[in-house]
Amino acid sequence: MSHGGFSPRHRQRGVALLVAILLVALGTIIATAMAYDNAMTARRAAATFEFDQALLVAEGAEALAGYGLQQALSKNPTYIYPAQGWSQPVGPTEVVPGAMLEASLQDLQGRFNINDLVEQNGYTPNPAAIAAFQRLLTMLGLSTKWADDFVDWIDKSPTQMVQDGADDSVYMEMDPPYRTPKLPVTSTSELMALPGFTRADFDKLAPYIVALPLNTPINLCSASPEVLDALSGIQQYSLNPAGFEKDREAAGTCFPQQTVFLSAITNPTLKQQLQSLTAQTSSWFRLTSFITEGSAEFAVYTTLYLDPTHQVRTVMRSFTPN
Repeated sequence: MSHGGFSPRHRQRGVALLVAILLVALGTIIATAMAYDNAMTARRAAATFEFDQALLVAEGAEALAGYGLQQALSKNPTYIYPAQGWSQPVGPTEVVPGAMLEASLQDLQGRFNINDLVEQNGYTPNPAAIAAFQRLLTMLGLSTKWADDFVDWIDKSPTQMVQDGADDSVYMEMDPPYRTPKLPVTSTSELMALPGFTRADFDKLAPYIVALPLNTPINLCSASPEVLDALSGIQQYSLNPAGFEKDREAAGTCFPQQTVFLSAITNPTLKQQLQSLTAQTSSWFRLTSFITEGSAEFAVYTTLYLDPTHQVRTVMRSFTPN
């Protein structure tokens, strides 16, 4: 007989009940963790499948863009201009069940090539390109010092090449310190590595610039009014951008043509320099593909190169525009 408190049998039952509760709780935790892991695995598998399918759709858009460029060039090898069929956007259209595609093609040579601020040898600044870039900066309300800074960013010289430039000695004093590449860049976003160059500055400039191989001319047929006026030093097209676009559309061909554009320039030296900086055809394009699969959205930016044999090659894919 037990005198006071619980009997040993009662105490054993209490311990057994506590163990049972702990085992149930532990089993519930394990089952929940397994269910969560399985759900996440299925989610990752679905996301991977959607991503792979989106890339395949983007590759299909690249093939379609290449065909359009080849057709445009076969019909008119003299000019590449926005009114041709290659510039017409596609979609939204369902390319496979559940996958929608919107795509558009842009002529990258309608922009100012920032790598052309330096001559082909990589050491000598290009005065005509620098002057044009400075005029473009001024038109956009930006400081002209960025032209000099970027010359020293990409030129091969270990010392400062222009008066207001900045070389390694400036960047090595920053926190964290870094060096200039001394090479042509592949992305215009490298401008934001210049000391004091902000994201707001870049957003103003980004629609008008591109990073292409050296000596890639600007296609006058696709260039914006701002780029055209920056090249010529004559403010004519940018004064009425809407009217310029109407004139370009009404022309039904390259506008302005190189002979007309150069005839307005009275400085013979500048006219000669611009002959090598401008053209009426293009080889570099960017395809923007937006793919929607259910609630997932993907954006793929593809750089395309139209080579001299009229074959279109994919040079680079990116998930950001710059």
